[in-house]
Amino acid sequence: MRRYLLSRMAQLVPVVFGVVTIVFLLIHLIPGDPVEIMLGESAVAAQKEELRRDLKLDRPIAAQYAEFLGGLATGDLGVSFRSREPVLREILSRFPATLLLAAASLLVAVSIAVPLGILSAMRRRSWLDHLSAFLAMLGLSMPNFWLGPLLILVFSIHLGLFPVGGYGTARHLVLPALTMGTGMAAILMRMLRSSLLEEIHREYVRAASAKGLSRRAAVLRHALGNSLIPVLTVLGLQFGALLAGSVITETIFSWPGIGRLTIQAIDARDYPLVQGCVLFIALCTVAVNLATDLLYSRLDPRIRYE
Repeated sequence: MRRYLLSRMAQLVPVVFGVVTIVFLLIHLIPGDPVEIMLGESAVAAQKEELRRDLKLDRPIAAQYAEFLGGLATGDLGVSFRSREPVLREILSRFPATLLLAAASLLVAVSIAVPLGILSAMRRRSWLDHLSAFLAMLGLSMPNFWLGPLLILVFSIHLGLFPVGGYGTARHLVLPALTMGTGMAAILMRMLRSSLLEEIHREYVRAASAKGLSRRAAVLRHALGNSLIPVLTVLGLQFGALLAGSVITETIFSWPGIGRLTIQAIDARDYPLVQGCVLFIALCTVAVNLATDLLYSRLDPRIRYE
């Protein structure tokens, strides 16, 4: 296990390095000057040059990249152009809101996917199975940028049940969590159904039934645990996608998380903040995937990392 963990940690280095390099080059090469955005078009050339020197944007890109890597090695992500605050402090102040939204979305997805996935597998080709398949297809077909405004239109504007946006109470969390959790629930539900159908027909489930267990007990006690291995893989990948997908959802619902902070930083051409946000999301995604791999051996003792 220790050798496997060290190996995976070593693999993180080139992944993070590649993400940082691509983001750095893209944000510096796309059209738009942060100095023009901060001072406006009416500013004189001398003011622009002075601000450019203060932000260290007058140096070659290679020198800026070397300084960024040097700071990254010491945990210094730089200072935001817009707020003049350390990038790491801004990210950490927004991270609890993003983590809360991701956890709530995951809870919504699991609460929908697990019961429907089990019922679909146990009642294959029934009306419930067909209904679950229809709901899964519907959930996969609705992107966040369409579903979010639709939920706002129905539940906020017409019914007045939930706030249009914002942060602070449980009512603010409902619509964003539903927006992000619906698509994930559809994927998990179909994956659980397929995996559970394979396990139901194995010999150990039949043996458990032959010993006197009911079909439901045999499935829930024995088959369900083994069928969760592929589901856990998808769950880990989707949790990372939740962090990345929060960029759209947080913007729609004015949720003060890292996703909305990333959009604001891109609009302002705040290079250090954009780089820090993307790096943080990438690290969270990689960490979740690593934790998912380590959980495999807990669910299935046959899995060993050598």
